[in-house]
Amino acid sequence: MRGSMRPVRIGVVGCGFYAQNHLHAWSSLESEGAKLAAVCDIDTEKAQAASSNFSVPWFAETGEMIRLASIDLLDVVTRMDSHRELAEIAAKQNIGAIVQKPFARDIAECRKIVECAEQHNTWLAVHENFRFTDGMRRIKAILNEGSIGIPTWARISFRTGFDVYKSQPYLACEERFSILDCGVHLLDLARFLLGEVERISCESQTRNPNVRGEDTATMLLRHTSGAVSVVETTYESRRIPDSFPETLLEIETSNGAILTHPDDCMTISANGKATNEQFDSPLLSWTSQPWHNSQLGVLRTNAHLLQSFVDNVPAETSGWDNLKTFALVEAAYLSAAENRSVNPADI
Repeated sequence: MRGSMRPVRIGVVGCGFYAQNHLHAWSSLESEGAKLAAVCDIDTEKAQAASSNFSVPWFAETGEMIRLASIDLLDVVTRMDSHRELAEIAAKQNIGAIVQKPFARDIAECRKIVECAEQHNTWLAVHENFRFTDGMRRIKAILNEGSIGIPTWARISFRTGFDVYKSQPYLACEERFSILDCGVHLLDLARFLLGEVERISCESQTRNPNVRGEDTATMLLRHTSGAVSVVETTYESRRIPDSFPETLLEIETSNGAILTHPDDCMTISANGKATNEQFDSPLLSWTSQPWHNSQLGVLRTNAHLLQSFVDNVPAETSGWDNLKTFALVEAAYLSAAENRSVNPADI
């Protein structure tokens, strides 16, 4: 990919639970021009563990890591309340930044991050990875081919009873929870697969008495194309078997349908005939079930972001693009609070 150009030196800030997938992914992309150069975490034990596991220097302060490790691209894999500060440190040091979703705590902060990157003319993207999984890329390719017609209706669903609080206990204390944590992925998928949205309605619920924010959301979207989608997210499902961590879709088109099933397969219908297709994603040394597709999604996302950074072009999930996804998040919360449909363009 990069020929004789020097590798892109990547610094990862945040060495917690999900960051391990980012660290493995960057290491796996060495042949594509990525160089995991350093790690950083205010929890020095986590930073030292990552340093030992990936044979890179560790730091407890981001600015110091950027300077001493000669970082080109900062991968921010921390909680959202730190995203603006860290992204602005990168911009002011004239390096690129990848910010983990959700982009920030609210859209005002998201806009500030984008404006800072614009002011300093630095590259910026959001690590929105659901759209980069092998299954979603395949579905998008089928829709783009046009062989089954134009999408007219869809259901995008992430329903699980998985104990997300065990590895991320802070989630139970978040005032805004399910829509911002997982729903943002699904709303991004709705945009990716069916196009932009002209209005959204949302009903939210808190079904677990030990959770502060909403743990369940059911959203209805009207797309500018005329298509309608239902987007569902919950951490309080009781169904068996649990499909975690799979996102299940049903898309109806003018000439057929796509229906995904647990265990990485789907049925494609067209002209009155149905065929089944399996997602043959490779199992890597650092991926494992049931996280396999999510982990591969990180790898595919990082590969796309790396290439976009090298080419100095906006990523699919640039800061500007993610503002549209985040506007849907804000519109969903406003809809639930005021019991009305909301145009995300008004956010």
